[in-house]
Amino acid sequence: MLKSAAVAALVLSAGTAFAAPEAYTFDPTHSQIVFDYNHLGFSTTTGMFGGIEGEISFDAEDPAASTVTATFPITAMLTGVAERDQHFLSADFFGGEGKDETVTFVSKSIEITGEETALITGDLTLNGVTKEVVLDTVLNQQGTHPMANKAWLGFDATTTLLRSDFNAGMFAPAVSDEVRVRISIEAQKAE
Repeated sequence: MLKSAAVAALVLSAGTAFAAPEAYTFDPTHSQIVFDYNHLGFSTTTGMFGGIEGEISFDAEDPAASTVTATFPITAMLTGVAERDQHFLSADFFGGEGKDETVTFVSKSIEITGEETALITGDLTLNGVTKEVVLDTVLNQQGTHPMANKAWLGFDATTTLLRSDFNAGMFAPAVSDEVRVRISIEAQKAE
């Protein structure tokens, strides 16, 4: 009896050690990107993006082996001022002929920095330009969603981008070239 219990424990622990990463898909109703920048030294202007889709391949045993991909349409931008939104979507910034409306992020590596923190390095493609960015990321929670009754993940991340790196640097440096970005993502286990 003791021998079979030891064998069962060994088999179970071996299965856990080699557990495959699990796929999670973004919950677009609870995922958003908020950005802000300095406007001529007078104010901090804020906007946001919705419509974010993506997938996380989450490896709970080896989080550094996890991956994330995300996409969203640039047209999902909202600043609260219709005229500003139209200007941002013009050829001066994100619109115009030959500019791709889809923004993508594809992770390349994850450096674990603490129990719930990591630096996620990946390629961000915006305006047809691809640059490497680093997301300073916090795992807010991993567990069962109380309403959906399924496995759920929640993350926040921050980074700073230069508009000029992505061919959107009009009026810089008077209007700040630096844009601070805050990301909040909820993801549900894929079925």
